[in-house]
Amino acid sequence: MIARVLIKPKDGILDPQGKAVERALPTLGVTSVSEVRVGRMVELHYEDRAELQSLCEKLLVNPLIEDYEIEDAGE
Repeated sequence: MIARVLIKPKDGILDPQGKAVERALPTLGVTSVSEVRVGRMVELHYEDRAELQSLCEKLLVNPLIEDYEIEDAGE
């Protein structure tokens, strides 16, 4: 099976990448987008879904400053 782990900064945590994108949008003529948050996505092929949460908390995510969400992405 395939899972996607979506990782983003927690609310209230400074997101310099998101701010940089937000500041660049008007130069591209985009005025209807605000409050940009930049995160990352990790795609994993797995056999035991029960291990994914532990993997995220021990390796992929800094739980002090990041939130994550695990999505099933098929086979």
